[in-house]
Amino acid sequence: MDEPVRVGLVGYGMAGHDFHMPLLRATHHLQVTHVVTGNPERAAAARSDLGAHVVSAYDELLGRAADLDLVVLASPTQLHAQQALAAVEAGLAVVVDKPLATNGADARRVVEAARDRSVPLTVFQNRRWDSEHLTARRLVAKDALGQIVRYEARYERWRPEPKNRWRENRTTEEGGGQLHDLQSHLVDGAVDLFGPVVSVYAELAAVTTVGDDVTFLAVEHRSGVHSHLSATSLAGASGPRSRLLGRDGAYVVANIEDEDSPHRDWMDVDAQHRGWLVRGDEREPVRRQPGSVASFYPAVVAMVRDGGPPPVDPRVSVHVVEVLEAARRSAREGDVARLDP
Repeated sequence: MDEPVRVGLVGYGMAGHDFHMPLLRATHHLQVTHVVTGNPERAAAARSDLGAHVVSAYDELLGRAADLDLVVLASPTQLHAQQALAAVEAGLAVVVDKPLATNGADARRVVEAARDRSVPLTVFQNRRWDSEHLTARRLVAKDALGQIVRYEARYERWRPEPKNRWRENRTTEEGGGQLHDLQSHLVDGAVDLFGPVVSVYAELAAVTTVGDDVTFLAVEHRSGVHSHLSATSLAGASGPRSRLLGRDGAYVVANIEDEDSPHRDWMDVDAQHRGWLVRGDEREPVRRQPGSVASFYPAVVAMVRDGGPPPVDPRVSVHVVEVLEAARRSAREGDVARLDP
């Protein structure tokens, strides 16, 4: 019987407990043996949920590197690069929650270190496996919409009273806010669909939180496509989840999966369909491309055990960080920020 990949999960807050833990626990050949948290309640939950050994400090986890195969970083964003470099130095494969770092230089440093030491590295961009994203990618590949003119994607919610988490209580420069959280998903999705970004115009505002809680990015891809990306917690009426406009039609998705939408006339007709193909007054439901974030960690197992490719190429994740960094520069200067090709 194959030995499981032994996992050290760093952080047991929302990212660690709500997103990574269920997927790790459900993946064959993965076993969470250690959890890092200094919070007594979270420590008790980790022992109950996983039967894991809990340590209070990351250095203590790395001191047990001989008992581990993989480190999963579900820690605050500003710690990602430093912790990833330390794991690579210890020879441990690494999954980093998005984004890889808060600036391009640190992101490149992590990727170069992993490459030089032949240590497997990937980034948890789980939304790439959403059915909506896979369906859009299929339509683009089939040229179902003709020449793509513009892509719109949104994470817009109504949360006038902010949650009390590190993400809301750290500045954007420190890795807090919507830019490093939800815009990481939106930028990665746009890059996955339409390729590298050459320029960014951004509007960022911190209204109810220390970090930005209202964000808008207009990015130009080298392919010529323009993406408009919105993430905000202050949308009393959200826009459609996504809208992909081409010369021969549009692909429209009303809502984030499992969430309500004010655009009820555009909700999916049934579980076999996702979104609509629209040509003026004509529209038809689009057959759903099957997809699930549960596909991510089996690919990580193959990466660690068999030398398979990373489920998300970390070099692309470096580019995503560079786009977010350019967005901060654009918002600060009130101008379009160019990216070094």
